[in-house]
Amino acid sequence: MAARAVVEPLQQHQHQQRGEENGCGNSPSPGDSCEEQANTPYLHARRKLENLLNKSMRIHMTDGRTLVGCFLCTDRDCNVILGSAQEYLKPTDSFSAGEPRVLGLAMVPGHHIVSIEVELESLASLHYL
Repeated sequence: MAARAVVEPLQQHQHQQRGEENGCGNSPSPGDSCEEQANTPYLHARRKLENLLNKSMRIHMTDGRTLVGCFLCTDRDCNVILGSAQEYLKPTDSFSAGEPRVLGLAMVPGHHIVSIEVELESLASLHYL
């Protein structure tokens, strides 16, 4: 009997921790804390980012390069992961911006990002931003 009493609170604690990892304080159930917090700026921004998943985007970097690829994920440091990425060099006098270099999977450090653009055909499939 005593062993069972110890296990149940531990399982409840682990369940609560898993719920906190996805941004909710408790387990997600209909009408629970996730829906109550739907108006918070954090969740609004998260939904916007989730709507951009798998959309084609163009990232301009501080060194003049441009990366074009499929948005896969980001983190709290604003690093961005692009899939099927292609790199375009900035045009110079000796070399014009011609053929892109295929990178595949690329991580763009957040502190090197100048701007991000989502391509129009990708935005056409969005329900809302």
